[in-house]
Amino acid sequence: MLLAIDAGNTNVVFALVDGREIKTRWRIATDPRRTGDEYAVWLHQLLQLEGYSKADVTAAIIGTVVPRATHNLEVLATKYFHVDPLVAGEGTAAWPIALDVDEPQNVGADRALNAIAAHAKFPGDLIVIDFGTATTFDVVDYSGAYKGGIIAPGINLSIDALVNAAAKLPRIAIDVPDDKSVVGRTTESQMLIGIYWGYVAMMEGLVERLTREIGRPVKVVATGGLAALFDKHTDLFDAVEPDLTIQGLGLLHEKVAAK
Repeated sequence: MLLAIDAGNTNVVFALVDGREIKTRWRIATDPRRTGDEYAVWLHQLLQLEGYSKADVTAAIIGTVVPRATHNLEVLATKYFHVDPLVAGEGTAAWPIALDVDEPQNVGADRALNAIAAHAKFPGDLIVIDFGTATTFDVVDYSGAYKGGIIAPGINLSIDALVNAAAKLPRIAIDVPDDKSVVGRTTESQMLIGIYWGYVAMMEGLVERLTREIGRPVKVVATGGLAALFDKHTDLFDAVEPDLTIQGLGLLHEKVAAK
C-alpha cells in the first residue's frame, strides 16, 4: 500500500492508500523539529491499532507546504519503511498539470494536488475551496490547468487574531449558530455570527465574482475539515471531498508508477 503524507501548516496527515481507496488516516500537529524516529514510534503504534504493519507499506509520497519538515519525513520513509519516497512537485513527481500562473514555483503543493484530484473527479471548470490554515479558492479550468485563485485568512486564524487583539473577547469554538438570526444577543453569539455567517458571505461573494470572471458554468468543490460544517447552511458547494489532497497524492503516485 501507499503511505501518502500531507504536511500542512497546522497538521500532518498520514494515510494508507490501496489503489484509489483510502483505507485509514491519522493526523499529528505539524512540528518541523519532529524527527523521523519520533514519527516512526507514533505511526507504528497506530498501524498496529488498525491491524496493519510497516511491511504493508510498499511506497510513499510526500506533499508539503512546510519545507523544513520534508527531510524528517523522507527519513521516516527510507529508514523505517525501506522505500524511497516521492516528493510531490519534484523530480519524477513533477506536476502533471499546467500551473498557468505568474509564479508557478510558488504554488503550494496542497493546491496543485487538490487541482489534480478535483479535475479527475469532476468535468468542466472548477472552483476548489480548501478550509485549512488559510482558506483558499483555486480555479481549475476544463483542461485541468491550475489558473490561480484567492488566499484568505483561515477561520481559526481569524478567531485567534480577534481574541488576541481584544482583551475582553472570549475564545470561542467555531460551530453552526443556534439559529439563522444575525442579531447576536450575547458577546459569544455575536462573535460566532461574525465568524460563521461572515465566512458564508465571503465564500458566496467570492465564488460569484470568480464565476463571473471565468465566464462559464463552474462546479464548486469544498475540502478541509470545516467544509462539512459550512455545507449545512449554504447551497454553494456542488461536492464536499474531505480527502481531496490525499486523493491527489494517490493519483500523482499512480501517474509516476505508470511511466
